[in-house]
Amino acid sequence: MPEKLPDVITITPPGRPFKASPRIAGSKSITNRALPLAAMAEGKSTLTGVLFADDTLRMIEALQKLGFTLAVDKPGKSISIEGLGGKIPNASAELFCGNSGTTIRFLAALCAAGDGRYVLDGVERMRQRPIGELVEALGAIGASADYTGQPGYPPVRVGGGISGGTCRFAASQSSQYISAILMAAPLARNAVNVELIGPVTSEPYVRMTLSMMQQFGITCRTGRCADNSPANRVIHIPHGSGYKARPYAIEPDASNASYFLAAAAICPGAQVTIHGLGRDSLQGDVLFADLLRQMGANMMMEADTIHLGGGRNLTGITVNMNGIPDMVQTLAVVALFAQGRTRIVNVGNLRVKETDRLAALEKELTKLGAVVSTTVDSIVIDPPAKPHGARICTYDDHRMAMAFAVAGTRIPGVEIENPLCAAKTYPEFFQDFEACITARSA
Repeated sequence: MPEKLPDVITITPPGRPFKASPRIAGSKSITNRALPLAAMAEGKSTLTGVLFADDTLRMIEALQKLGFTLAVDKPGKSISIEGLGGKIPNASAELFCGNSGTTIRFLAALCAAGDGRYVLDGVERMRQRPIGELVEALGAIGASADYTGQPGYPPVRVGGGISGGTCRFAASQSSQYISAILMAAPLARNAVNVELIGPVTSEPYVRMTLSMMQQFGITCRTGRCADNSPANRVIHIPHGSGYKARPYAIEPDASNASYFLAAAAICPGAQVTIHGLGRDSLQGDVLFADLLRQMGANMMMEADTIHLGGGRNLTGITVNMNGIPDMVQTLAVVALFAQGRTRIVNVGNLRVKETDRLAALEKELTKLGAVVSTTVDSIVIDPPAKPHGARICTYDDHRMAMAFAVAGTRIPGVEIENPLCAAKTYPEFFQDFEACITARSA
């Protein structure tokens, strides 16, 4: 990606079908879990396929400020970390987490397990994103956690260790709170039980966390809560075993792959092949490819490869995307080119992301000619007979910028404001996207 992007980028429709095999950078979700897991392990871990983007750089910088030794090789996309078996080298630190939810939430729990005292903060938008549910859960398992500003929101102050016990999540606003507790729990002085009451928002990310914990040496047990209700579960994290250092290869980012898949889906005759993602992926967002298939795209998924070709007649669908909410913006843009209504439900947590994503989608899709309505947790899109170009406000939200770039592959005159915001998770996006939609052979 150029060192400096213009303030506005215009996406030029390719004019004819493209065929490409884009190389997708490493997963943000996996990178920002692997980094703290490696830091908590005993010994040296080497991570390969690391994503270097704003969110992951905040995690890297915070771990360095905590005193961990990291050997960072950006060109080689690798990092080696000297883990200290659950010990945090520095007794105090002030950690700036930017607008990275995974960084502030995962490190708040990690630092709470440490012996020192730590303050975690971020940009102004981060101070508007709730964190009270995590602070309450930490308190329930004997950790010290409070606020230095507005109650319920960052900045937070943590430290002193985790004694253990039971915490409960009911209708959680974010799976990241659950993942944060799970990853820190092996450092507690006693066993930890995490009760999940009812459905979990973005549950595939919790499964990812448990799988990665197991890869780093911690095996958790899942069973029913004391009430024996099939809707409620408890995850038991035992005391006495620690994380083990290991070499770890990070998958390509399935969320970022969605924009290339979506571009192919809405362009008849286009073909995209994504290597490194498929049925065996840790990431729930690979399921987005199947939603495109349901709408009419031609899709084949192998163990570690996704092939997708554009269908001539996409149709709208009704879908519950609670498990993969980061894919809502991409699907909403695809809905512009489908026949009939698309309805996306059970995604209320989008209102507390980098921006209020449901409100942002309603406004920007309307600019392109769609008829859109939202509720507290859903969005309905009726596509226009003929979409038209417009300047898209991105609200400093990386997924707004990347999702609406997809619209520009079919609609002349789509302009993306503040394209640099994509650097939060994918600094090279616009360069890679242009290369994809102008490619002529796979």
